[in-house]
Amino acid sequence: MTDYAKLDAWIDAHFDEEVQFLQQLVQVPTDTPPGNNAPHAERTAELLKDFGLDAEKHAVPAQDVKDYGLESITNLIVRRKYGNGGRTVALNAHGDVVPPGEGWTHDPYGGEIVDGSLYGRAAAVSKSDFASFTFALRALEAVAKPTQGSIELHFTYDEEFGGILGPGWLLEKGLTKPDLMIAAGFSYEVVTAHNGCLQMEVTVHGKMAHAAVPTTGIDALQGATKILNALYAQNTLYQKVTSKVEGITHPYLNVGRIEGGTNTNVVPGKVVFKLDRRMIPEENPVEVEANIRQVIADAAAESAGITVEIKRMLLANSMKPLAGNKPLVDAIQKHGGELFGEPIKAMGTPLYTDVRLYVEAGIPGVIYGAGPRTVLESHAKRSDERVVLEDLRRATKVVARTLADLLA
Repeated sequence: MTDYAKLDAWIDAHFDEEVQFLQQLVQVPTDTPPGNNAPHAERTAELLKDFGLDAEKHAVPAQDVKDYGLESITNLIVRRKYGNGGRTVALNAHGDVVPPGEGWTHDPYGGEIVDGSLYGRAAAVSKSDFASFTFALRALEAVAKPTQGSIELHFTYDEEFGGILGPGWLLEKGLTKPDLMIAAGFSYEVVTAHNGCLQMEVTVHGKMAHAAVPTTGIDALQGATKILNALYAQNTLYQKVTSKVEGITHPYLNVGRIEGGTNTNVVPGKVVFKLDRRMIPEENPVEVEANIRQVIADAAAESAGITVEIKRMLLANSMKPLAGNKPLVDAIQKHGGELFGEPIKAMGTPLYTDVRLYVEAGIPGVIYGAGPRTVLESHAKRSDERVVLEDLRRATKVVARTLADLLA
């Protein structure tokens, strides 16, 4: 029998050290784009070595990274084997994160602690789980001293661009094949399913002309406006398509970036916009993409002389639960309920994550880690991202106890 109280006590005794570890991780920027993330991996490996944990450094070839639109990626694997037999459980968190943007009242790379929360870009998603997973592993080894199975830490750097050069690359190269996995998440639910995501770049071509003689040109922006209106109209239809997965509602389409034209007095000859289409687990990605392409083509046809190019930027499949995830769900719900004092629901999330890549490889996985009840509370991808330190402490205990159960 595992003495959970001793695991908890070890984490309490080392919690200041865990917080300092997280601060040091936040203080090394990993803005993606531009995606120069190898320096953070190097720093993480140095810090892990101080704990007696050797991290294998798996650098993705420079040309592959450049072709992908990023600058550098080094993924880390820490392997800890405890004897013959037993399960291999992987813990995955990603270090790459969107740039800070505006509106911060705290230094986005400061790791400041104010009123019990640690502030900084990636403090919640998901450098907090570099910390929770590392210290759960350390507690496990110090207290439970497992004699079978193994744990792997996967610290990767390609979640923002879809994970293909992160976990996808590690799995494709045969560098890992765990039996079960837990990925970075929040503390008040264990996620077993998530949305898929399709991202596309749409280029609308017209013909530039002087604004004094607009009839000599073809206005790409007017053409793009018709296309955008047609796409936005789809959101009304999507509300009628509901998911059966708790925590997931309906599909949604967002246009997150648009640029075009050359000057105020010139009829714009080209407009480029990028769209993001979230897919519920019940949808077929091939049909979703075909439908969007048809909507764009039909709307473009309403404007004489307008032509359109469409490029798929990302296709992340949704995550559907594998039956083998039950030991993970059961353990997290049991210990999470005790430590947080409320039921930990098993549910879906409208986000998309790297977990789908493990699940597609036949590895049952769930999402659980340090964070609040909602993305909104964490301020992830917004100013003043933060993690409540008490959530970090308790989530570390939940993960440590769960690992002890899985390796018992």
